[in-house]
Formats: sequence, structure tokens, C-alpha cells
Amino acid sequence: MSKLLAGAAREIITPPVGGRLYGYRPDVYSKEVHDDLTVTAVALESDGVRALLISITVCLLNTDLATNLRKAVGKATNIPWRHVIVSATHTHSGPCTAGETGWGEIDTEFCDQILFPKTIKAAKIAVSSLRLALLGVADGESRVGINRRELTIHNKVTLGQNPWGCFDPTMTVLALREPDGKPIVNMIHYGAHCTACGLNHEITRDWAGPMIDRLEAETNALTCFFNGAEGDVGPRLTNGRTVGNLAYAMELGGVAALDAVSIYRRIREYRDASLVVKTDQVRLPYKPILDLETAQREYDRLHRQDAVNITLRTITYYKNIIDAYQSGLPKDTHFTYEQTVLAIGPVVFLPFPFEFFSEISLRLRKASPFPHTLCLGCTNGDQGYLPTEDQLCRGGYEIEMFKTSGVQTLTDDADYHIIAEHRRILEELKCTE
Repeated sequence: MSKLLAGAAREIITPPVGGRLYGYRPDVYSKEVHDDLTVTAVALESDGVRALLISITVCLLNTDLATNLRKAVGKATNIPWRHVIVSATHTHSGPCTAGETGWGEIDTEFCDQILFPKTIKAAKIAVSSLRLALLGVADGESRVGINRRELTIHNKVTLGQNPWGCFDPTMTVLALREPDGKPIVNMIHYGAHCTACGLNHEITRDWAGPMIDRLEAETNALTCFFNGAEGDVGPRLTNGRTVGNLAYAMELGGVAALDAVSIYRRIREYRDASLVVKTDQVRLPYKPILDLETAQREYDRLHRQDAVNITLRTITYYKNIIDAYQSGLPKDTHFTYEQTVLAIGPVVFLPFPFEFFSEISLRLRKASPFPHTLCLGCTNGDQGYLPTEDQLCRGGYEIEMFKTSGVQTLTDDADYHIIAEHRRILEELKCTE
């Protein structure tokens, strides 16, 4: 087995106070910094193959922005840009790097002056610090998250807490250290929205912050977080809701910290591991485009000048369809995106440019030939929500976001197709080890 090399570095990416916070309304601005936002780069090498796993404490990364960032990092580090994975932790208390219609424009000043240079700097330092590494991994159950698709007594789905709904309880902790025991970096994987703070004015990493800090303090190792299947999973707050305030975020962060430290302490051995990187394409079928008559009727019904958030997004969806009928409808049959899958020994990372539902993670873990299959949400771009087919009939916020994602939208069984595509990729990857 070829030897694994690893290195890690962190940079602060906290924006100036007074900037717009992304995640709720486009008119919310920061008033103070509670805890710094960060970018943490983990460099990996095995048998001449190099890759970077980068955790960024922002909400979402626009797909073009993410691609440009990956290319910039790749150029600066001499690593193929497709081997660079950039993942947003999904805090709703940071700058706008998504540019989603209805939620405000991308903060280009932050991206140009802070995000890009700091990410490149962290990546270069991580690569320059590559050294022999052993891998330890453990997982356990955490109740930090809960299904957030609350069903009301009137049979409507709203954002809240659904104690009988699906969520993925598995928290995984990876630890990389030198052969003499000196720590290099810890990585925590778990899936839940970082919305505990609610509509706040503090810049913060939300509940994930205390978890990262506590494990870092306990192990004296740089620690970062990668969010997973958070599409239908919110923070399990004691107020019974999916949003709260800073106090609720810190309260839940303490629970997450306890879980992460406990799971870390279950690591029984550190062993050699090889790095394998596979690039491929994922193809998901489109459904037929909505008819012009319906699009025009719904646009006329909904249109108003003061619309924001999902209402503005929906209005824009119908308007774009109307325009497409006038300018020429797209002919694509599938949505295709480039995929980079990374395996470190028994652990495989599957990036998703979606906020995908937790059942997808559970089904992929069961089907995977790898002992630890970590699906990364909000990674390498932002293509919106990806629900499971069984939830479409219930409706709700996530479903409306899925149905208005573009002139061409994915088929109702997109969850089946994305799982099938990744099963194929995983089997091919396993054969190359």
C-alpha cells in the first residue's frame, strides 16, 4: 500500500461588520462578530496523486463561483482543479456567496478580497505541510439534527420539527496524525442545517462552531466540519422549532461537541491508507417543460414588485419559462455535472451540489462498498434542493424550491437516478483501489 501524506491549514474569512447576511431575507445585516468564519484546507497525497478537501463556513457556494474557486486553488497549488473539493458548512449567519434569486446578490467584494485569497493561502500552506499520515475513523449516533418538515394539523408541511420524519443520525470523525502521534487534522461529518441562530445579526458559524472548537481543544488538532444530508434536517432545538437565536445555537453546539469528542475517543487504531480520486459525470433526467398557458397564468397571479425569497424565485421561474417559449426552448434531456469522488482508505467522500434529503444518504450508505460513505451537501456548487420522490406530494418549502429550480426541472424520481449514478461510480472506484 502506498503511503498517505496529509497537511492542513486554516485562514480567517470573517467579513467586515455591516455586510448583508445570507439565508433569510435580503435586508438583514451584521452588527457584530460572535465567532470568526474560517476556511480550512486539508491536503492529501498518495502515490503521486494529490487532492484538497476544503471546508468553508458560509451558507452556499454558487456553482460558477465554486468552479472558479476550485480552478484558482488548483492553479495556485499545481493540483488538478477537479481534485479540489470546496464545501460550504451552510451557516445562515455569514456573507452571500450564492446569489439565489430572492435572497440577494453575491457579495463580490467579500469573494474577491477575502474568500478567494484566503482559500488559496490556506490551500498552499496545507500542500506545503504535507507529511506522512495515518488515518483513524469512528462514527456514532448524534441527535443534533431532526427532520424539519413539520406536518401541521391542517396537513400542511412547514419548517419546524418532525420527530417521526427521516434524518441521518450518523456522525463520523476522521483523525489524521503523523506516525509518531502528532496530530494533523480532524474532520467531522454530519448533516443538519446551521440555522439555530435564526434571523440574527451576529456573524457566526452557528451550532457547528462550538463543536469544532471543542474537538480542537480536546485533541490539539486543527478541526473542520463537512455538512451532509441537511436538505430536510434542521437543528434539534429545545424551543421545538428549526430556528432560534444565538443562545440556542450555542446550547446545541455543546451537544454536538459532546458527541464529536465522544466519537473521536472511539477511534481505536490509526493505520496506513491510500488516496484514490475518481472524476466522472452524473446525469439526471429532466421532465417536460411546463406549458406556456400555465406559466403565464401563474405569473400573472403571483407577480408583484415587492416579492422576495421563494415568492420572487417562483415569479422568476414562470417568467423565465415565458421568455424561453419566445426565444426558443432548451433541448437538453438531462442535467449533467462533473463529479469528483475521493476515497481515503475505508472512507469515501461523495460531493453533492445540492441540499439533498437525508434518505438519499441512508440509501447510498447501504449500497456503498465502502465502510464509511460520507455524502457532502452544498459542495462544489449550488443546484438547490434534491428531495426524495415520496415527499413531493406533501409539498412545503423544499419541494417548491425543487420545482422552481429552472426552466428545465428534474424528474420526480431524481433521487433514484442520483443514487444509481453514484452506485455505478462507487463500484468503479472500488475496482481501482
